Amino acid sequence: MIKKTRRVLAVAMVLSMALALVPTGFTLANNADITLTSVVRQAEPVTNYQTDSSQISTLDPQLASDTVSINAIENLFLGLTDTDPLQPGAIRPEIATEWTVSDDGLTWTFTLRDDIPWVQWDPVADEATVLRNITAADVEYGMKRACDPRLNAYYGNILAGVLQGCDEVISTPVEDFTDADFDKVAATALDDTTLEVTLKFAAGYFQSMTPMWMMRPVPQEVIDEFGDNWTEPGNIVTSGAFVVDEWVRGVRRVFYANPFFPADMRGPGNVERIIYTVVEDIGTQFALYQDDQIDRSNVPSAELQSVLEDPAYADQLLQVSDLAVFYLAFAHDKAPFDNVHARRAFNAALDRGSFIQQVQQGRGLPMIHFTPPGMFGAPPINEVGVGFDPEYAAAQMAEAGYPNCEGFPNLEIVTYTGAGTWAEFMAAGAETHLGCDPNLFTIEQQEFSVLLETVDPANPPEDRPNMWSLGWGPDYGDANNWVGDVLHCEFSENSFKRACTETDDLIELAAQESDPDARIELYYRIEEQFFGPEGEVPFIPIYLRVTYVLVKPWYTGPFETDGLFGGAHWDWRTIDQEAQLAARG
Repeated sequence: MIKKTRRVLAVAMVLSMALALVPTGFTLANNADITLTSVVRQAEPVTNYQTDSSQISTLDPQLASDTVSINAIENLFLGLTDTDPLQPGAIRPEIATEWTVSDDGLTWTFTLRDDIPWVQWDPVADEATVLRNITAADVEYGMKRACDPRLNAYYGNILAGVLQGCDEVISTPVEDFTDADFDKVAATALDDTTLEVTLKFAAGYFQSMTPMWMMRPVPQEVIDEFGDNWTEPGNIVTSGAFVVDEWVRGVRRVFYANPFFPADMRGPGNVERIIYTVVEDIGTQFALYQDDQIDRSNVPSAELQSVLEDPAYADQLLQVSDLAVFYLAFAHDKAPFDNVHARRAFNAALDRGSFIQQVQQGRGLPMIHFTPPGMFGAPPINEVGVGFDPEYAAAQMAEAGYPNCEGFPNLEIVTYTGAGTWAEFMAAGAETHLGCDPNLFTIEQQEFSVLLETVDPANPPEDRPNMWSLGWGPDYGDANNWVGDVLHCEFSENSFKRACTETDDLIELAAQESDPDARIELYYRIEEQFFGPEGEVPFIPIYLRVTYVLVKPWYTGPFETDGLFGGAHWDWRTIDQEAQLAARG
């Protein structure tokens, strides 16, 4: 790992002096400026050393759509509410201390804390400055900004599905948009500590959405000043438990504990610094773990069996699932997958069991529909959908007009880095079970953010691949987050370019239904209409991610439960620094 020796905050010392002047839970006037001046720290901060194979795409809460970015944003920006690290799906107060809902279920009124500061960290001087405190106007601005059509934000469309006026604003042509259009979005600061939000319909799952990043407050004056560069180190102003010290794309990112974070909001952990080094090769990550240079590591496929059998790793090995479902998507707006029978054929030709054993080394559960266990409305895992069925696949291929794959066009398949073997496995299955020549398939791996640009539905069909790999992790614990936010023809980004059908009507009906039992039945029907024998098959669901991770004995936290919705909470992690430093030498 790469460590940085520089002037850093002596957090305990300076805070003890600051708190002698300002009580814990203090409230600053909005125009107050307080600078925390750094001192030279003799001892190394309590540091969590990590590696990551992926890069952060953005630190902008309204723009984030990938898990790596969202994980950082969770620790930099507070939400209206938070997901409990110990109880996945349970909602607890964060900026909002309480909330009420009108009798018709449409209007939500949030009462906010008044003591949470906006903090700017200077990575050169190692100084933190409090600009002012968060107000309801900041939350209003963040929610309205998510609806800005100029941002073209993925999760803006998800918010538009439920927030009154957001759908109209986000669909406004950019050339016609003015700031006055934001008045249509029904999020209003009634005063500094009261926010009123009006929904399009009585969405019972809205409370489970309130921790989400696209609704988090952001400082308008900083965005106005720096524009697209507002999230760069030194510019960025944050509110969470950590601040940004360094962000070198493709190399390293460093975060420090926010010295002005309200003491009663901080988790039970003791980590003062997080250092992520970007290491794409998992074998290198594992070697760093073995050398005690990082505190946590994934296990390379080639090493898994030996790790499982080695008693030295017995107390370090965890099996965890983040409830992410991975799939191979189809472009519905171009041949051959504008033909539903071709989509059904490729779906049924994929042997998921063999895929998990051969490609994933046993790390995963086969999925033949989309919504995973643990989400409200998820059907039983093997009850809905078509699994591996070569005979059905061959019949569907013939019905598509390509018996034994005769006349089938060339396919361009794009995967994110590391998932090229998925496409290779699928191509091998198409050769074996559908009779396709493997030379028909061109496979390219792309960095994740590049892949998202490649499959953007705004691109003309000829510039988009026929298939691509993606995954979806839970944002909130409801089936609408899956079939609605990903697959609805209008209320999602719809990168597949699937046409609207009666299934979309069912999705809308399920979202507005107040009876839980009726909603469960509707979601069962929706999954059947998507993935059953006569289904649309918008993509090929493959597996639910289950993985093994190694965690050093000196590194503890709620790893099995934290971060299933949104990002993990770094302030809930604890390092036994004496043991760590002894091991690191």
